[in-house]
Amino acid sequence: LAFDYYTHFTSPIRRYPDLMVHRLLTRYAEGGASASQKKYEGLCEHSSAMEQLASSAERASIKYKQVEFLSDKIGEEFDAKVSGITEAGVFAEINDNKCEGFINVRFLGDEPFDFDEKNYCLVGRKSHHRFTIGDSIRIRVAKANLFRKTLDFDFIKKV
Repeated sequence: LAFDYYTHFTSPIRRYPDLMVHRLLTRYAEGGASASQKKYEGLCEHSSAMEQLASSAERASIKYKQVEFLSDKIGEEFDAKVSGITEAGVFAEINDNKCEGFINVRFLGDEPFDFDEKNYCLVGRKSHHRFTIGDSIRIRVAKANLFRKTLDFDFIKKV
């Protein structure tokens, strides 16, 4: 926007930093003095840290419940979508329940796969078979580890 000063806000019920912005705007609209920059920077840093902590706790609890949900479904097959790619393998999210697990690159086929960083995919060295984000695949639940909050899937086929 090329402004010297900029802020944005949403409904104050959503986040405390937005409530601080509302209060400051009201203060300035009523002719109040400038607030302490140091004080508000500290409050904002604290709010950001707490929001990140809450997000981490939320992700961990969701992952735990996903693993718990699939722990009695070992061996069952599901349709899924590739949701992430790494050198080590692919992440897949089950279409029906949104549970996400990992398929080690060793279990993607009978050939080595290389990570194509430019195109963000795994490519088979012989067949040139590719795995990319969004691919529809069929998976089998292989392992569910509640302690580590991890799900391991076996790759069955592309759909």
